[in-house]
Amino acid sequence: MALIYEKKGRIATITINRPEAFNAIDPPTLQELSASLIDFREVNESWVLIITAAGEKAFCAGADIKSMIPWMKQWKDKPWMMPSTILRGMELWKPVIGAINGLALGGGCEIALSCDILIASEKASFGTPEVKLGLIPGWGGTQRLTRMIPQVKAAEIIMTGQSIDAQEAYRLGLVNKVVPPSELMAAATQMAEAICKNGPLAVRAAKEAIVKSKSLSLEEGLRLEWSLFSNLFSTEDFKEGTGAFVEKRKPEFKGS
Repeated sequence: MALIYEKKGRIATITINRPEAFNAIDPPTLQELSASLIDFREVNESWVLIITAAGEKAFCAGADIKSMIPWMKQWKDKPWMMPSTILRGMELWKPVIGAINGLALGGGCEIALSCDILIASEKASFGTPEVKLGLIPGWGGTQRLTRMIPQVKAAEIIMTGQSIDAQEAYRLGLVNKVVPPSELMAAATQMAEAICKNGPLAVRAAKEAIVKSKSLSLEEGLRLEWSLFSNLFSTEDFKEGTGAFVEKRKPEFKGS
């Protein structure tokens, strides 16, 4: 299987499984990624997603040039016809953690940039080498990277096509944590478990407020925040959370 999708309790995991091709994305893998993301979005029992990849050499080396470029050319004037993913075309308010085990280049870097929280192996590196092919990042690299790190540094990475290592990514604030390869999935799972202790509807509302704020003025963002805040008053999770606090017990959230 080019992609493995698993669910364990509240945590779902997507593993890109093409290590023989540095986990490069071909059309079937992109379609599987879309289907898995849609399932995660729709299944109430799944609260947090971890995206990682097989092996230690590569998280994802980007698009499989031989198969993806011809396939993408046919949709160049109809991007909405391509499978929707967190890269483009899909709203997903559940939190996504990227466990970056190795090279994250081109589309692989853009998948990482689409995650909410990034845990990187010491062997990880990040880059957008598309300019070396006469292209620019086409899955959000020019837009997300400039919103996550200083624009001058993002411009350097994008325009030179050169990569940065995990420690530089951490210094720039691109990743949350750098860990030894053997500890990567444990660290990502620990982060996911910490999120799962909270009200899932509140977490999703927080993500929506954070993501949408990037395209709003402060006043517009404050109005959105208040709307999301107010809506949570009517949820069972709010009643459970406040009740548990008063009764000094752990809450049992259900996502309703």
